[in-house]
Amino acid sequence: VLPGNVSDTPRDRQRRSRLYLPGDQPKLMINAGLYGADGIILDLEDAVAPSKKEDARYLVRNALLNNDFRGAELMVRINQLPAGLRDLSFIVPHPLNLVLIPKCESAAEVKTVDEEIARLKQDPGRNIWLMPIIESARGVLNAFEIASASPNVVALAIGLEDYTADISAERSPEGMESFYARSALVNAARAAGIQPIDSVFAGFEDLNELRAVASRSKAMGFDGMGAIHPAQIAVIHECFNPGEKEI
Repeated sequence: VLPGNVSDTPRDRQRRSRLYLPGDQPKLMINAGLYGADGIILDLEDAVAPSKKEDARYLVRNALLNNDFRGAELMVRINQLPAGLRDLSFIVPHPLNLVLIPKCESAAEVKTVDEEIARLKQDPGRNIWLMPIIESARGVLNAFEIASASPNVVALAIGLEDYTADISAERSPEGMESFYARSALVNAARAAGIQPIDSVFAGFEDLNELRAVASRSKAMGFDGMGAIHPAQIAVIHECFNPGEKEI
């Protein structure tokens, strides 16, 4: 493992921000550690076109081996199952802290990923954590079952672009259309003893709106949220850092 990469991370590590990077864009991955995100996600799923999936697997594998991520938690978002199982063979043998399971709807999916990671791991004592992403109405209803499916699940995230599409609603800055789902996810995660993590905020050029969204998210009980642009990281950290009252 390169000196700047973390070989193992604690299950309760601070996860205020996670920066998504397309797995087929090596130029975006090279200096990603400079941005100071708590976690860096090399994405094999939505950020990669179907025709580029195989290329991305090799590029992400190479990035895990050769890039210095400067202490960020190393994360990979695999493809939706069953394609995601093939992704695991490219990433599990290499430096990796956490796998995100997209569009997760059942505990069975979590267990399938967990078992495949255990099969591929060369060091049985090494931790590879799981963060299922809830992105559908069915996923919300099964949130606690998903959150408690394995001791390796350390966080539960919500993906609001797909969730709002699934319930035939339009995503708004106020988030009333997703309030029920986000509250249910926070409750399920806390009941399971893991971290609830909010969705990304797409309007990366409007940092004031991001500040308002992130502040509401923290007030709802979330521990962090996703970032799609490095400029969002400082604002997210500012909003999710504990206030004087909490300290």
